[in-house]
Amino acid sequence: MAPSIDRHGYWGRPTSTLDWCEENYVVSFYIAEFWNTVSNLIMILPPIYGAIQTFRDGLESRYIFSFLGLAAVGVGSWCFHMTLLYEMQLLDELPMIYSTCVFVYSEWVKKNVNSSEILFVPASSYSVSNPDTCLLFQVMYGALVACLVMRSIFIVTWVYPWLRPLCYTSLGIFLLGFLLWNIDNIFCDSLRASRQTLPPGVGVVTQFHAWWHIFTGLGSYLHILLSLQIRSTYLKYRPKVKFLCGVWPTLHIEPQKTS
Repeated sequence: MAPSIDRHGYWGRPTSTLDWCEENYVVSFYIAEFWNTVSNLIMILPPIYGAIQTFRDGLESRYIFSFLGLAAVGVGSWCFHMTLLYEMQLLDELPMIYSTCVFVYSEWVKKNVNSSEILFVPASSYSVSNPDTCLLFQVMYGALVACLVMRSIFIVTWVYPWLRPLCYTSLGIFLLGFLLWNIDNIFCDSLRASRQTLPPGVGVVTQFHAWWHIFTGLGSYLHILLSLQIRSTYLKYRPKVKFLCGVWPTLHIEPQKTS
C-alpha cells in the first residue's frame, strides 16, 4: 500500500478546519479522501428514490424534504471529503443541521398538518463567517439528534409499540456509526500504521469514517421510514415495508380500507 503520508492533489492544500484519518490523495489524484467520499453514495441514491416514491404516494412534502435533505447531506459530504476545502466543509455541515431540523419537525407534527402544508424551518444561528465553528456545529447537531431520539422512543413506547423494531434498528445502526467515528478519531495513528502492514483490500476495512457514513446514512434513512410509517398509520393508510431487489427497505402506502 502507498506510504501513510498526506500527498498533494488536484484541490491543493486543505483549508478545512478538519482533516480526517484517511490518508489524502492515496487512491486518486482528484479525490482527497477516496473512501470517505464514495461511501456517501448510500446517503445520495436511496434517499432520492425514497423522495420519488413518497411523491408518487402523495404524502406530505416534509417527507420529500426529509429524503432530499439526507441526499443533500450526502452531496455536501462528498464535496467536502473530495476537496477538503473550507467552503465544501460548510456544504457538508450546514445541510446536516437543516435536514435534522426537518426530521425533528416531521417527528413532532403528526396530527394537524395536511398535504398542502408549507414547510418552514427556522434559520440556524450557525455562523458561516467564523472558521472556528466545529464545537458549535457538534453541540447543535447533537442536541437535534437527542431531541429526535427521545421523541421517537416516546412514540414507539406509548403510541405505536409495534414500531419498536424499526425504531431501535435505526437507532442501533446510527449509534454503531457514531462508535466507529470515535474510534477513527481516537486511534487514528494506530489505524494509519496498521494500513502499512495490511493488504490494500483489508486496509480499506479500517476506514472507519467511511463506515460512519454508511451506518449513519442507513440509520437516518430508516428513521425517515419510521416517521413516514407513523404518519401514514395516523392517517389510516396501510403502510408496508418492502425490499427493493430483496435487499433495500422501502415504504409503500396501500389505499385506505373502505368501511
